[in-house]
Amino acid sequence: MALTEDQVRQAQQIVEAIRSEIRKAVIGQDVVVDHTLVALLSAGHVLLEGVPGLGKTLLVKALARTFDGSFARIQFTPDLMPADVVGHTLFDANGGRFVTRQGPVFTHLLLADEINRAPAKTQSALLEVMQEGQVTLEGTPMPVPKPFMVLATQNPIEQEGTYPLPEAQLDRFLLKIRIDYPSDLEERALTRHVTEGRVGAELSVDGLTVLIEPDSVLALQQTNAQVEVDQRVLEYAVAIVRATREHPGIAIGAGPRGSIALVRAGRAQALINGRGFVTPDDVKAIALPALRHRVRAAPESEIEGVTGDALLTAVLDKIPAPRS
Repeated sequence: MALTEDQVRQAQQIVEAIRSEIRKAVIGQDVVVDHTLVALLSAGHVLLEGVPGLGKTLLVKALARTFDGSFARIQFTPDLMPADVVGHTLFDANGGRFVTRQGPVFTHLLLADEINRAPAKTQSALLEVMQEGQVTLEGTPMPVPKPFMVLATQNPIEQEGTYPLPEAQLDRFLLKIRIDYPSDLEERALTRHVTEGRVGAELSVDGLTVLIEPDSVLALQQTNAQVEVDQRVLEYAVAIVRATREHPGIAIGAGPRGSIALVRAGRAQALINGRGFVTPDDVKAIALPALRHRVRAAPESEIEGVTGDALLTAVLDKIPAPRS
């Protein structure tokens, strides 16, 4: 069933209110904020990448502050164990029985901070819960609350003490969002905001207002799922993904999850822009964050210094978008 104008307008207003509230704490980074909201509407997970100090953790905390659901944070470190993430079962000597202690993943919003500071063994603890919304402890599947969203931050893999995320883990993220340095104007505003009449150097989210409840997020996600996708737009998304497998500069192209991600995220991009239907421009606008973690540059491209984003941009330029 097609969405009515009132449904689209109401969803857009809610998203705009959340965006405005987040911007009270996060100075600049408008595209990053919008892409994070795209993932929220699409019921997807987000990987935020950037050097330390650019506000990755602050963004997640600001989003959690506007949301009247549960929030948990895990600081990933080299000695973190899988049981520290999902939980474990232990024997209670006093009660004479085994007791299950749920880990921090049993929440609505999970901040996996510096996820690539932990080895693959610990990173893989999130595989099941990110894909299936449940954790299996001692053979018993235990669902996590809905909505459930993982927002993971990572430092660039070139930095010391980082472990690359396995492809299977990367593929679980709907979007990989890169946070770059702020503009000159944004950095001046940020510096004044932090230093004017404040003790310390941290931005606070205490002044943000709770705007939305878990059931409302589920309703928004259901609305997003009803955004219309024309067959030609769907074929355009699939064509982009298939072209990544044939581009000479790309060693490994995106799989079918890439096509699915483009359509899901394209719907949210349209809804944020106040439309109940997806255009090719919506798909193109979200293509880089939806695909950059699903492709691997060929060795010759890496030697020449050609980035994955540049390769994906070249692919997008070659695929004609439907316009009629």
